[in-house]
Amino acid sequence: MNVLFLFLSLLLITTTPVHRIHDDIVWNVPTNEKMVAITFDDGPDILYTPDILTILKQYDAKATFFVVGFRAEKYPDIIKRQMNEGHEIANHTYKHLDFRGKSKQTIEEEIKKSEDVLYDITGERPTLFRPPLGYYNKQIVDIAKQRGYTVVMWSKHQDTYDWQNPGTRRIVGRVIEHIQPGQIILFHDHGSGSRKQTVQALKEILPILKEKGYTFATVSELLKHHPNYRDLNL
Repeated sequence: MNVLFLFLSLLLITTTPVHRIHDDIVWNVPTNEKMVAITFDDGPDILYTPDILTILKQYDAKATFFVVGFRAEKYPDIIKRQMNEGHEIANHTYKHLDFRGKSKQTIEEEIKKSEDVLYDITGERPTLFRPPLGYYNKQIVDIAKQRGYTVVMWSKHQDTYDWQNPGTRRIVGRVIEHIQPGQIILFHDHGSGSRKQTVQALKEILPILKEKGYTFATVSELLKHHPNYRDLNL
């Protein structure tokens, strides 16, 4: 009897679908349209974000900025410019804390405080969230979902590692060599050190992709092509 019970229990475990946290996160959008989303983390930055906006405007490219709340408070005019030029503002928490080991209350406060700051500046509440440092677990994802957010990361091979200043050529090569429709590309418009390589790489990447027939959408625009669009918290 015990053996039969064990067998049935193992059968139930192996045949019951397991919901993975990964499935609650958007990494890319399966589409045949030559469309990608360019994203920037950790800004705004008084030196580099305006230059990036100028380049994006030159190539009629829309981007999504995952904004840190206290920096938005410091540079609200940059946030307003981003909005006015058709870009998307998303939540990247208030202080950009490492969430590992942090309490549920701390995580909730970080997301909500940034949300409130962005609402005060733009009059709109963000709908997309990206956790600091790319670290996530079930608690972080569940909290974000409960607040109505879609959690967005970036596509495999499309982390440019620009924050490491690997050289403009390597940043450009990484994006161009791996480009596929529906990808989400990760850059940074703020961080320790210079973002000059990011600015220069963007100048080279945008015309190359445009020549290849790609268009540049905000993440929310790209998500409209997602087969599970109706299930996303948008």
